[in-house]
Amino acid sequence: MSECVDKHALVAAIRARLEEDLATLARRQADTQAGATHAENRAEHAKDTRATEESYLARGLAERVADVRRNVEAVSNLEVRPFGEDDAVAVGALVCVALEDDEEEVRERWLVLPGAAGIELEADGVLVRSVTPVSPLGRALLGLEVGDEGTYKTPSGARTFEVIELA
Repeated sequence: MSECVDKHALVAAIRARLEEDLATLARRQADTQAGATHAENRAEHAKDTRATEESYLARGLAERVADVRRNVEAVSNLEVRPFGEDDAVAVGALVCVALEDDEEEVRERWLVLPGAAGIELEADGVLVRSVTPVSPLGRALLGLEVGDEGTYKTPSGARTFEVIELA
């Protein structure tokens, strides 16, 4: 895996995706905020809540912008370093795990990041997903070494995995 997937390129691609998301969200938030304060959205009667609804939406988008901005900063500050077979899983590790899925072994690759969970990328023909240390899987991965087993909870029940490789 370490020869197949360039972690620097993965982190750069995740950062680029986050920056695109941030730009889009910031534009939407600014447009929504402008709409909430526009003269045409003034309440015409006591039950007219257009401006209030727009302001709630603008506030929610502002919180999302701040969250994505924190993720961009966290990923930008990540020191990308190699992990070997004698290392333990930590933030910055690219982890290959083997899971049992319907009595069939499935391999998944996870990049442990300080933020930006849930991003899927294909790198050199390999699907890699981002996970953070605060997620159930991220907590289960931290500190494990190649050959160790771990378990994490999902809505459909507990899943057990084995760490196959670290990079």
